[in-house]
This record gives sequence, structure tokens and C-alpha cells, in this order.
Amino acid sequence: MEFLRGVTPKETVELEELLDASRLGCEVKVNGMVHTVRDMGELSFVVLRKRGGLLQCIFEEGFTQYDAKALREESAVEVTGLLEQDARAPHGIEVRVKEVKVLSVPYDAPPLSIGKWKLGTSLEAKLNYRSASLRNVRERAKFRIQEGIVRGFRDYLYSQQFTEIHTPKIGSKGAEGGSNVFKLEYFHRPAVLAQSPQFYKQMMVGVYDRVFETAPVFRAEKHNTKRHLNEYTSLDFEMGYIDSFEDIMKMETGFLQYTMRLLEREYAQELQILNLTLPKTEEIPMVRFDRAKELVAGKYSRKIRNPYDLEPEEETLIGQYFKEEYDADFVFVTHYPSKKRPFYAMDDPADPRFTLSFDLLFHGLEITTGGQRIHDYRMLLDKLAARGMTEEGMEQYLATFKYGLPPHGGLGIGLERLTMKLCGEENVRETTLFPRDLSRLEP
Repeated sequence: MEFLRGVTPKETVELEELLDASRLGCEVKVNGMVHTVRDMGELSFVVLRKRGGLLQCIFEEGFTQYDAKALREESAVEVTGLLEQDARAPHGIEVRVKEVKVLSVPYDAPPLSIGKWKLGTSLEAKLNYRSASLRNVRERAKFRIQEGIVRGFRDYLYSQQFTEIHTPKIGSKGAEGGSNVFKLEYFHRPAVLAQSPQFYKQMMVGVYDRVFETAPVFRAEKHNTKRHLNEYTSLDFEMGYIDSFEDIMKMETGFLQYTMRLLEREYAQELQILNLTLPKTEEIPMVRFDRAKELVAGKYSRKIRNPYDLEPEEETLIGQYFKEEYDADFVFVTHYPSKKRPFYAMDDPADPRFTLSFDLLFHGLEITTGGQRIHDYRMLLDKLAARGMTEEGMEQYLATFKYGLPPHGGLGIGLERLTMKLCGEENVRETTLFPRDLSRLEP
């Protein structure tokens, strides 16, 4: 009888282990994918792609027991050789190869030039051949940055005593109202895909006080813009016992500060590959919705056309205004009109035409929506009635308020949008692994 006792060390080493100076001059065994092959006659440079980055390998006639000319790009190999120092190589190290073991060989050449620094092709081509395009070093780096954002979100909220939850994505009713829901049949009953985890987050405030979730949400909006997706990842949190909706904005500011430090510290290689400068998060300005409209209308001679919402051009100009006036990369826009916010948004007691809610703009693009919620059962029923909404499908949600909830609020952050702005991209599909939009269901 044999028993497994967990992970055992392997002979092969990873890139971070090779960076240990004590290994220089020693024999090492490394595996990876053949990223590029450069034949220089008696000498060949073979670059392996590993999860931690690129590793240069030297093939020499008379020393290496394998002909580099026989290697195909995107083959999986295991090489054994001497680890040496070379300032010109990636990470300043290279392997002088003695032996090669080919683990797998591709049946066909990739449809894109993966080994190039930039793919030099259209977004459509990158998405059509996604499993290949993502192997490119710069494409990979974007999603390592995205990993860092999610990691920062989780780590920071854990440090603030939040509990991570996982809520259903199939429900009987949309949380945001409106008609932009994907409808489906659920065992002969009507159902929808979740627009957000809002109802469940609020329910769980009565259980854990502070909760968060990182999960997909679905919006059946018939748009085809550079900033919208029909399925995206939302970073959500909800927190109880707040003094005001400013507590929520302060928590998000803390998350951003923590995450930028994390990216700077542990994702420096990706920042360098993408040539990125991280945004300023030391302090973030806050401006009322109506005042923001007035500021950009005055400075940029733009007529206010829609008093109840921000048009994309206005968001861009607000971002431009606060960058020019305060050198701010982010700005909180607060007190959105009540008629443009969901029924559960808390109205401003000083002026019920507005809500205690906000959006966070990053370089002129909305990446977050949040605010204080109604926590009083009767007040919530009154607002539902005032909007002509029924309680059907929300009985369990409403019962939560009947049993009592503390003052609370929360937010949702669009992960792909935040990544897009951090990476300096113009289209959210560039920072979505496998986008879903009006025309794309594959890959």
C-alpha cells in the first residue's frame, strides 16, 4: 500500500530559485516552453518561457548534446546545464546547456508571432487565437497585474476583518432592476443570471458585519463599446456599522493604496515589461455630482445636457479637470440623483433628490459604483412602492430588513476596467482573458 504525503521537491527548479547567487556555477535542471530560437552558427540562443519570466539557454556545438536546430518553438523541454551569469540575458543569468529532453512538440506553428515583443496584430486576431496570444510576454504581463489587483483586494479586506463569501449566480430576480438581465429556464421556472451579488451581500452584513466577493456578474446590455462587457468580474464588498457613506470611500482608498504598494513591490517585472507608472493614491478628491458637472461645463465650455447622469465625455472631462487642477488620477463623484440609482440606495436626508452614493473615476472612466444602502424595512418598502415596483422575487431579501440590519453600504469595482486603465489600454477586451460581448461567445 502506498500513501501520498503532500508535495515533494522536484529535481527541476523555478526561475526564482535560479536567481539565488549560490547556484551560480552549479548544474541545474529546468523545464519550460521554447519561446524563441536564434541560430548563430556554432552557438544558439534558446529562450524558455516559464511562469516567472524568460530564461536564456546557450546551446554550443561540442558541449550541448542536442542540436538546437531540431527544436521547434512552443515545444515543452527539460534542459540540464550550468547556471552562469550574463548581464545581457533576462534576469542576468543563463543556462549553458548540456542535455535536452523534449517533453512535447506542437503539431502546428502558432497563428501569431508569440515570441515578438509586441504581437503587432489586431485585437480581433488576438481574441480569435486567444490561447496563443496570451503566451506573448506583454499579453501575459497584463493578467499578472490583474492578479495583483485581486490579491490586493483580498489581502487588504482580510486585514480589515472582512469575511469572503460566495453567492449564487442564478436567481429569480435581478438586483439592479431594469431589463438588462439574461433570462433562462430553471427547471421549468423563469430565472436570471445575477447582475450583481447586491441582495446577498446585504443579507450577509447581518451575519458577519463585513463581507466581500470576487466573482462574475452579467449584464444583458446591447452595447458594443470599448468600455462595456456582458460578463465581467466584480470586486464587491459590503460593510455594516458605517457612520456615513464616506467610510466606504475611505475603505476603497485604503485598498487602492495597499494594492499599488503591492504591485510596486511584487510585480515590478510586469510593470517594467509594460512600461507602467502607477497612479497616485495618497489622497483622492471628492466632488458632488452636480458640482462636477458645473466645473467641467465652465472650464471646457460644455453645455449640461443630461442633469441626471454623467455622459462618457463628461466623465473624461472630470478626470481631465482633476488631473490638471490637483494632479489627481482618481476622483470620487458623490450624490448621484436618486432617479438614476437603484431602489436600495439611501436618499440624502438633506435633499432626497440625491443619494448618498458615489462613482470612482480613474483617468475619466467609472470603475466603481457604491454608496450607503437603506437599512430600515419600512423605508425600503416605501421606496419600492414609490417606484411602482413589486416585492415579487424579493421576499427573502426584504425579510432580512424585517429582522433588522445596521447602517451599511458597499461597492462594486469592475476588475477589467481597473486593469485596463492601469495598463494604459483603450479597450476593456485587452484586459479580459476571454471576453463576452454582443458578438463573442468563443473561445
